[in-house]
Amino acid sequence: MTTPTGPVPRVVIADDQELLRTGFRMILTARGIDVVGEAGDGARAVAAVRELRPDVVLMDIRMPVMDGLEATRRILADAPDCRVIMLTTFDLDRYVYAALAAGASGFLLKDVTPAHLAAAVRLVDTGDALLAPTITRRLVERFASDVRAPAEGAGRGPAAPAVHRDLTALTPREREVLTLMGRGLSNSELAGRLTVSEATVKTHVARIFAKLTLRDRAQAVVLAYETGLVAPGDTGNAPYPA
Repeated sequence: MTTPTGPVPRVVIADDQELLRTGFRMILTARGIDVVGEAGDGARAVAAVRELRPDVVLMDIRMPVMDGLEATRRILADAPDCRVIMLTTFDLDRYVYAALAAGASGFLLKDVTPAHLAAAVRLVDTGDALLAPTITRRLVERFASDVRAPAEGAGRGPAAPAVHRDLTALTPREREVLTLMGRGLSNSELAGRLTVSEATVKTHVARIFAKLTLRDRAQAVVLAYETGLVAPGDTGNAPYPA
């Protein structure tokens, strides 16, 4: 079955609360989305993804046996084209930052509306990040310093950035675009800042993703912080809601 916009996403729901899994399954099925499996812990989620090869996983962060963060790492290492949406009870949960760094495409609060849940699954299935760039930026800025902080007793000097991509592959213009994405600018804002068309911006963004093997803008924001292109508090005069 297909929708007017393309193939129906195939989804696995991973949460230790059976009632929540049942509710999410009913919501998604009623909106034409195929729920192919469920899991009550992270280990079963990893096994389900290996067996069923879904397009999207709804992943709870706190689960028994294996938490959602480790499950996300294992799933994306084995199935890099899969999209993971983290489920959390708390806005800006510190574990969500680590999940984004591991490759998750966004997060949802568990009290999400039915319409938003279905829209989020369809959005990430197209390859887009679920989080708006400015929201991702606030999340990263809040927790990146904790992740990069030196070990106790090691002094309080600046933490070395956790560089895990070779930025030398980027042209000077692409580095500039990545930096501005890290500061939370959208494509239209990038076009205005750089005085180019949005089509040109999209071309730059696509090349950055390809060169750095990034899935989406959420990962781009995380990378901009981890490589030191952007530092906490560095707004660069970009629009940034309080």
